[in-house]
Amino acid sequence: MSSTSIKPASQRHPKNHTSIGQTIRNSLTMAYRGLLRIKRTPEQLFDVTLQPIIFTLMFTYIFGGAISGNVINYLPVIIPGILVQTVITTSIVTGVQLREDMDKGVFDRFKSLPIARIAPLAGALLADTIRYTIATVLTLTMGYIMGYQPGGGLGYVALAGVLVIVCSWAISWIFAFFGVIARTASSVQGISMIVLFPLTFLSNAFVPVDTMPGWLQWFVNINPISHLVTAVRDLANHGTVGTDLTISLIGVAVIVAVFAPLTVRAYMRRT
Repeated sequence: MSSTSIKPASQRHPKNHTSIGQTIRNSLTMAYRGLLRIKRTPEQLFDVTLQPIIFTLMFTYIFGGAISGNVINYLPVIIPGILVQTVITTSIVTGVQLREDMDKGVFDRFKSLPIARIAPLAGALLADTIRYTIATVLTLTMGYIMGYQPGGGLGYVALAGVLVIVCSWAISWIFAFFGVIARTASSVQGISMIVLFPLTFLSNAFVPVDTMPGWLQWFVNINPISHLVTAVRDLANHGTVGTDLTISLIGVAVIVAVFAPLTVRAYMRRT
């Protein structure tokens, strides 16, 4: 190679931005890294394999007779609720693992690479959609085994599953933000549980809203988890699309628009 092919530093103009195409490629590469990590440590999937089975069996047989008279009548109510609760709870792991990687210095090495700034975060969140998919399939499978027969048909059930996965991916940006700003992985989990548990249990996921005290019903009715559960029930049980689906999709857009930039900005400052 001739010396004329090497430009002096003063004449070099490195790019300080990446194209959309490169950002997508970098994010997919980071997502592949996340999948390899799951492959090498399969115990990371315990929460998305055992939790759906245990929760579905436990809640159905404990509350089925008291709320709907029997298990079969309760399944159209509880399966969509358990599906939403299980998959969204799984998204907490995103923030916990992100904090662990940052503590180990993994993201410091990523920052030194010529890749899109958002790629390590987007890739990690994208890889976690595999976890959400596993939890979704197992929950619905358990429902079918127990006698759940959704009136919407397989196509609408699949659409309901995709809706839950997309919403969980959006919510994982919130927990990723906690993962960046928190000091330890355990604090990320603690903060996430404090936020998520009231939202999931103070909703229409497990019991009808009209059985609750009047002062509590107003919160349950505006709870975004309630809108998501209702949208899933409409799709899976009846094959219909209502305003709750629209509200859920608007919520997805708002969460990503707000927390994706916040998370990336906080990540760049902390690393």
